[in-house]
Amino acid sequence: MKLFNWTNIRLLLMFVLVIFLFSFTSNRNAGRKLTKSIVIFVGDNAPFVKQETVNKLLIENKKDASSIQKVNLDLNKLETTLNAQEMIEESDVFVSIDGVLKAVVKQKTPIARVFDKNGSFYIDYEGNRMPLSTNFTARVPLVSGGINKKNNEDLSDLFRLIYDDAFLKKNIIGIQIMPNGSLKMLNRNFDYQIDFGRVINVERKFKNYKAFFQKAVLDSSLYKYKKIDLRFTEQVVCTK
Repeated sequence: MKLFNWTNIRLLLMFVLVIFLFSFTSNRNAGRKLTKSIVIFVGDNAPFVKQETVNKLLIENKKDASSIQKVNLDLNKLETTLNAQEMIEESDVFVSIDGVLKAVVKQKTPIARVFDKNGSFYIDYEGNRMPLSTNFTARVPLVSGGINKKNNEDLSDLFRLIYDDAFLKKNIIGIQIMPNGSLKMLNRNFDYQIDFGRVINVERKFKNYKAFFQKAVLDSSLYKYKKIDLRFTEQVVCTK
């Protein structure tokens, strides 16, 4: 049996041709320039960072995307650059078939705004500090008092619980952290103060408060109270 016959030669030539065409197409495609760049924000948050700011990071401060060749793109580097932005949680950067550089961006989610001696900042959904934005102000509870490494985790859990609950998110507008670690809260539509106590039995306390509120709001008695005490998990104590 001959090793080289016309069938084998044709298969070999076809294989070489495919390799050549693939290499030629890849090199030609890599040498092409981008047509434009697009930033897409995902999620329900309004943009805390301007689209122009993200786009400048995406094209690395060049005049426009059309001056960039595909071969010079480092998509992993671009994603790392975007993810380092203080307002961005994660991003996905890729180039479409028609040469469009796209960045799909998920922003951080603020769940509380803290005021302390060092200024003001947000706490994001992961429990980390997040700077304020000049582009948009989040409607979240205003928190005063000290947040530190010791209480940050417990407070972040409490902030998340408020954020994820439609009733609490709408009604709790202020939280004061007292020196002994207990909390005082303010309701959006009523003048009473909520004495929440320490950050323990959080879900039970909020459950009690919601049940009390839904009952008391029917007879307008909420306007009579000066303080709602939630420190006792078996009852809600009201002071006129």
